[in-house]
Amino acid sequence: MSNPVSFQTVIEYVESLSTEEQDLLLELIAKRRIEQRRKEIASNAIQTLEAMRTGAAKYGNLDNLRADLLSKIC
Repeated sequence: MSNPVSFQTVIEYVESLSTEEQDLLLELIAKRRIEQRRKEIASNAIQTLEAMRTGAAKYGNLDNLRADLLSKIC
């Protein structure tokens, strides 16, 4: 995307589409957002597994988490 388009211009383009095209665009955007979120989740999982493998991950229950968080702000 070498030439960014203003948000208002995008809205005007979308409004100029037929109802069917607008519906298709919404469906496409939703599917792409889902795929983007899946990639984020997969990346987080890889980072978590790596932290566990290297011993950098912390384990415990809710009380341990609460104590750890409170120790960082005090």
